[in-house]
Amino acid sequence: MRKLTYFIACSIDGFIGGPDGDASFMMPFVDEEFLAFLKAEYPETMATHGRRALGLDDLPNKRFDTVVQGRASYDLALKEGITSPYAHLREYVASRTLVPSPDPKVEIISTDLVGRVRELKAEDSPLGIYLCGGSAVAGELIDEIDELVIKTYPVVLGTGMPMFGSGFEVSRFALDSVRAFGNGVLVRTYGRKR
Repeated sequence: MRKLTYFIACSIDGFIGGPDGDASFMMPFVDEEFLAFLKAEYPETMATHGRRALGLDDLPNKRFDTVVQGRASYDLALKEGITSPYAHLREYVASRTLVPSPDPKVEIISTDLVGRVRELKAEDSPLGIYLCGGSAVAGELIDEIDELVIKTYPVVLGTGMPMFGSGFEVSRFALDSVRAFGNGVLVRTYGRKR
């Protein structure tokens, strides 16, 4: 069984973006040290156009071969004219309204997101599934998430888009590791306690 990993950036107070979803305030923290970490440990989590701009398009996937994201996250790429933001991965977008897919490489999951993710997890592959966001999709898939990798940036927003757009439910995870960076970013990894 493959792991579904929610690899997400957030503020100290747990928001992945402002009330409108904007997360551009996090970009200044992607400095040389942090970028080196992403290149070495999670190269496939960088969007294809970003990888190309940095000359990293040839980096192999280390942890994931599939990405699942929500419509709002996907719309950020579409607004830039990018229909396949993770062309180096198998791409799935959860959306009840985006039909047909704007790109033949992107499969739209319009019904039974949980069922489709369970099918993906059951596939035989040494690599896992990257849950890119957003809040509503993470909330819907919370019971399927096996691992959390939370990049916490040293900012407080006060309000905004939470990591999980779901109702109240206690889900237990165990801390596996913490890594601190000179710019104040913490990367915490948690495994699901079942």
